[in-house]
Formats: sequence, structure tokens, C-alpha cells
Amino acid sequence: MWLQQRLKGLPGLLSSSWARRLLLLLALLLVAYWYLGAARARRGAGRGAEPRGAAALCLQAATGSWRAQAERGDALPLPLPEEAVGDDGPGPGLALAGNGFLLLDVAAGRLWVSAAGSGGGPALATEYPALVRLKALGGRGEARAALAALRDGAVRRVRCVQTGPGAGAGDCVTVREEVVAHRSRPHLYLQRIRIANPTERVAAFEASAPASAPSLGSRFATSLEKAEERQFLLSSGRLLLPGSPKVVLMVVAAKKLVSRVQVAPKSHFDETVLSVVYTSEPIEVSRLEETFSKLRESAKKEMLEVMQMGVEDLFQEHQQTWSDLFISGVEMRKITDAHTPSSETVNMTLYYVLSSMPAPLLDPLISGEDREKMEASLNYADHCFSGHATMHAENLWPAKLTSVTQILQLSDLWKLTLQKRGCKGLVAAGVHGLMQGMVLSFGGLQFTENHLQFQADPDVLHNSYSLRGIHYNKDLINLAVLLDAEGKPFLHVSVKFQDKPVKLYACEAGCMNEPVELTSEARGHTFPVMVTQPITPLLYISTDLIHLQDLRHTLHLKAILAHEEHMAKQYPGLPFLFWFSVASLITLFHLFLFKLIYNEYCGPGAKPLFRSKVTVPDTIL
Repeated sequence: MWLQQRLKGLPGLLSSSWARRLLLLLALLLVAYWYLGAARARRGAGRGAEPRGAAALCLQAATGSWRAQAERGDALPLPLPEEAVGDDGPGPGLALAGNGFLLLDVAAGRLWVSAAGSGGGPALATEYPALVRLKALGGRGEARAALAALRDGAVRRVRCVQTGPGAGAGDCVTVREEVVAHRSRPHLYLQRIRIANPTERVAAFEASAPASAPSLGSRFATSLEKAEERQFLLSSGRLLLPGSPKVVLMVVAAKKLVSRVQVAPKSHFDETVLSVVYTSEPIEVSRLEETFSKLRESAKKEMLEVMQMGVEDLFQEHQQTWSDLFISGVEMRKITDAHTPSSETVNMTLYYVLSSMPAPLLDPLISGEDREKMEASLNYADHCFSGHATMHAENLWPAKLTSVTQILQLSDLWKLTLQKRGCKGLVAAGVHGLMQGMVLSFGGLQFTENHLQFQADPDVLHNSYSLRGIHYNKDLINLAVLLDAEGKPFLHVSVKFQDKPVKLYACEAGCMNEPVELTSEARGHTFPVMVTQPITPLLYISTDLIHLQDLRHTLHLKAILAHEEHMAKQYPGLPFLFWFSVASLITLFHLFLFKLIYNEYCGPGAKPLFRSKVTVPDTIL
């Protein structure tokens, strides 16, 4: 009965214009929800969906340790390219390995180089197919993943190829690749391939070696070289310079690889492809033959040298150099706003920028005088970094990088920023100096003639982060901004002495308290965040105790406040008149509402609150 009465009243309800508008709006919302839900389902079922089946189980087992590495900040998972993945490798993406002279776009298989003597980054794109591509023959399905190993300076990829009809991981062949551009040997890059076949069938792959790829065409001339009972391929080509009649010549010596790889059941296949790249400075066309001859001799000489070395020795040599670089760095611990870069963004920026920077300190041909000058600048970067911190500079810490060109532009922007902020000496020191400058700039650390000062903006200390490996003479300082249980910031400082212990002292803003001697104790030292008026640095570190003691008399401060007092003055809240107006409006609204209800049910001519259901007859018989 109730439903029938409501349905009878429906035509009267629809006669109202506002009711028709409401129903129309609801219909539009339902259509939009259905459309978005269907699109999301299509994306989930398409190429972006997580792979399933035996290949996915194999991939999950093969990459089980990657999550722990990423959580420690030692690695960065790389997203798969959005384009369809072909049989011969992934489509275009961004997975880079570089050393300042070479830059390898691993996903695209493209090589970028710099001209000899240019001193800049690898800004010249080549059409040389730099990496070996493996095409699985007879595979039923694949799953793949990629990772940038930050401390090892390598890009690692895993492919799991399902070869049998079963649904278990035992029916899959695992292909592991590791690509590095050797950090201390700028002309060398390596591609290590490992294939594990746990199945009962032979696994076959078609290998397209770089120098034998059909895409080389007429751009490179390739020949087979034999020297000292060793064979390798030698490719020669030229790079055109936009707007210039000059050309840059390039010679690549690469280890020869078989065109078809077969892995027996229950066995492994291991191979490391070595490639040596030499380029010329921009030259006139008339000097082609002479320059090509010199480049070929240099490439053959270094190729023979590295082929005589152990592959593991080459990898360890490279990894140790990268590991030394990442003694310094930035770690984000707690982020409370949308403008602060995440740990992934910081690590990605550091890795890609450092991959595009040369390392002159590792050059064996550098003069002793230049080396001493660079090391002195690295140990005490006087007047670097001046200005406000770069933590919230989104153009310096971009959340997304999608091309090699963007990375090269970002690297140039970092060098320009550091040069303009008093860090020319660090930029001249190459990759080691750039890492130091980026860490100093992130937190607003600056070296002066007598001390290192932390001049972060006290208004943005609601984020928790740490800066590690700050060079102070030959020692390393770690500085962290942490939050206590009440959310109040404080500073934590620790020192790692590299040589004989040197006394270091520190004091908070204003230096009104006696400076504290820093030690190498694991628990470190904590300092409160004090804010002075006018604003001065939050922390001072120096080897000169008397300098810090005298500093308090030269700052000429009006007041020193605790951080919470400063924030209360900066943001006192809305004025009393605002809150009084809001309270008055709420009170008046409720009074008006009460008056309407009273007039409806208690005023003159009010309707009865309850309607009687008993009917009284007009006449009584």
C-alpha cells in the first residue's frame, strides 16, 4: 500500500522543475560513473595489467629481493614502457646507464656520446644499436621488470619466458641482463646476460649483436678484427653536427656474439659483451682518414686490455666507484606536504644527473696540480651553497623524466645553478663535486671562511629528512632534521672521521650555549631548533672553537625563540572578529529556524501535529 501510494504521487513530483533537474543530474552522474569504470576495466585488462600465469610467478620469484633494496633507497624500480612490448625487447622507455662520456638508453637500445675534448655531457645521439637483443623462439608468454641499482650504477632487467604448457614457475626460462657504463673507464660499457633454463626442454634465442644489426645500414662500416688470438667487431661511423659543416667520428669495438643461443635443459648460459667507444673532436671532412685511423688504434688497444681482464674485476671496479659516490646523498623520512620531493624523486634525480657527468678525478692523465685543486674544493667548498635551499625547487627535482633530452637539460640546469651559487669549484670537480653541491643545496648548507652553516627556512621544517656524507675537510658529516613525538623539529648531527680525528664543534642558532664537541659516537648529537630575530642559520659547525664562541657577540640579535614560538607568531590564526562573526551567523540561523518551527506548529492557525484516523458520522441513527 505504501509503495502504491508513492507511485501514485510520482507524476506530481515530476511536474516540479527542480525534481526534473535533479533526476537529470543523477542520470548524468550514473553515465559518467559507468564510462569511467569501463575505461578503468579496459586499462586493467590491457597492456598495463599485471601479468598472470607461470611467467608472472617466475618474475615474482626472480625479483623478490628488489623490494627490500628499494625500501633501503639502494635501488629504484623502473616503470615498464606503455607501448606494446615486442619479442625482441621492450619498447621505448627510460632506463639509463651512463658515466659522463657514454649514456645508454637501455630500453630503446640507443647510445649517446660526447665529442672528445668537449668537457660536456653525452649530448650527441647516435644510431648505433648499442645492446644485444634476445628474441625467444617458441615462447608462450613473457613477463618482465627493470631496476636501476643506484649504488652499483647499473640497470638490471629480468625476463621470464614461459616455454611449456604448465602453470608453474618451473616451466619458465629466466633471462637476466645487467648494463653498466664503466665509471672509471669512460670509454667502456658492458652488458652481462645470464639465462637460466630449469625446464626439460632446450631454450633457443635469436641474438642480434650491435655491430651486425641490419639497422646499421650504410651509417657504419663494420669489420672483424683479430689480434692476439682474440676476435672482436670494429664499427666506424660519423655523427653530423646541426648547423655545422664539421663532423664527429665514432669508432666502436665490440665483442662478437653468436647469432643463435641455445640453452640445454637444466643448465645456464653466461655471456658478457664488452664494448669500447671512442669519438673525435669536431673535425673538417678533409681529416676523416687520419682521424679514423687514430680512433681505431685507440679502440683496439683498450679492447685488448679489457678482454684480458676478468669480467668480475671490471664490474667490481665500477661498483666500488659508484658506491663511493653514494656515500653522500639525501634521504627523505617523513613528508607532510605536496611540494616536497619524495625519496624516489630525489634518488632518481641524483642517479640520472650523476650518470651524465664526467669524473675528472678518476682520469689517470690529470695533472697533480689540478687534482689537488679539485680535492681541496671538494673537501671545503668555500661559499657554496649560497641562497635559499633547493628542496622545493620542482624544476630541479622533477617528479617525472621521460627522455634523455630532459635529463641532459636537467644536468645543465643543475650545473648552472651551482655555478651561480658559489659552487664553481665543485662543478669543475665533475661528478664528485656535483653530488656534494646537490646535497648542500637541498638543505641550504653553506660553507663560509670559518664554518659550515645550516640556513634552512624554519617555516618548512615540518618535513623529516637527512643529508649524509657532507665533506668537511677529510671527514664526513651527517645532518638530519627529525621530528619528536609532538611533531617538533630538532637537529641530529653525527661525524664519520676518515683520517686522524680532528676536533669539530657545533652550536645552534645564536650560539648562546657553549659549543658542543662532535664525536663519532653512533648516537650522535642533538640540537634544538631555535629561531632568531632577525633570521640567522639554525646550526654552525667549525673546527675553531674560539670562532664559535666569538660568533655570539657578532650576530646582534633581538630575540631567540623556540621553533614553536616562532611558528605561533608567524601563523597566529584568524582574528577574533572573524570567529565572532561566524558564531553570530550560526546563532541567528538557529533562532530563525526555531521561529519557523514554532509558527508552523504552535502559532495562530497552526496545523495539528497528529491527524486522527477515527471518522465521526454526520448523523447518529
